[in-house]
Amino acid sequence: ISRASARQRAGRAGRTQPGKCFRLYTEQSFHKDLQETTHPEILRSQMSSVVLTLKKLGIDDLVHFDFMDPPAPETLMRALEQLNYLGALDDEGDLTEVGLQMSELPVDPPLAKMLLVSPEYNCSLEIIAIVAMMSVPQVFMRPKEQAKLADEAKAQFINADGDHQTLLTVYQCYEVIPEHDRKNWCWDNYIHERSMLQACKIRMQLLGTLRRLDVPLVSIANDASASYNIRMALTCGMFMQVAHLTRDQTYLTVKDNQVVHIHPGSILNKQKPTWVLFDEFALTTQNYIRTVTVTQVDWLVELAPHYFVLENFPECEARAELELAYRKLAHSRRKK
Repeated sequence: ISRASARQRAGRAGRTQPGKCFRLYTEQSFHKDLQETTHPEILRSQMSSVVLTLKKLGIDDLVHFDFMDPPAPETLMRALEQLNYLGALDDEGDLTEVGLQMSELPVDPPLAKMLLVSPEYNCSLEIIAIVAMMSVPQVFMRPKEQAKLADEAKAQFINADGDHQTLLTVYQCYEVIPEHDRKNWCWDNYIHERSMLQACKIRMQLLGTLRRLDVPLVSIANDASASYNIRMALTCGMFMQVAHLTRDQTYLTVKDNQVVHIHPGSILNKQKPTWVLFDEFALTTQNYIRTVTVTQVDWLVELAPHYFVLENFPECEARAELELAYRKLAHSRRKK
């Protein structure tokens, strides 16, 4: 919060009738700790969605585009690079057919890519539900005074392969509950009802958009390979958000080599898989990664060789594993 935001919030009190505003900080903190104005949203957000929209509108000269608050050129370059890795832009920076479809979807580009490739793995309905659940606030409640009961309720939804499929399980369980019983079901299972209602609306919107784009809507429910296929589809979109477990049992993000920890709320917090992909990087008391799923180094080199180029990697344990995976992939292709 900034001083300008605080003044605006105080102005809400007394607008229609007499009221008071109670500030939960000291006057000294107001003047010394708070910045004068809030940084514009465009300077705090990822630019890939903005760049994709501008490209769709035919605006190619992004550096000289008249932004109200221009982002740093490096930020624009990172966004262009990410879109190129996702296949939304070609090497000339022009919008591809996949990029045009991605620009129609109201989600971040990595999630849009997951949705578009999911029919190849026969799991588009599952990925739609996962993306909808990723697009809403935290669905699990954990009140301090009932933490044990909340953890027991969450345990019934856990999928050992990660948080994304755990969210899918929650949605699938919620969906089969009669509408008039859903409120009580959420209360009994420590689930935020508002988040679930919002996820349902997002899912319906995504279904409508994908139908309009002629993307096949298929399901892999009750198939033995369901977890494998879903994780492959997730890896297709989130291969740039990967961390690797080192010998000293800490995680390093791939390429950036930042030390991160799996968030305590993740079901993988105590399992320590070798390779994980994550949805969110959160900086609190430590660098945490949230919404985490197990992936495999073999999948990374198979699905995104254009990103995992060994020449771009510093010497590290992850590079050694990637080199081994590339050799295995080359050997398997020679056998075929």
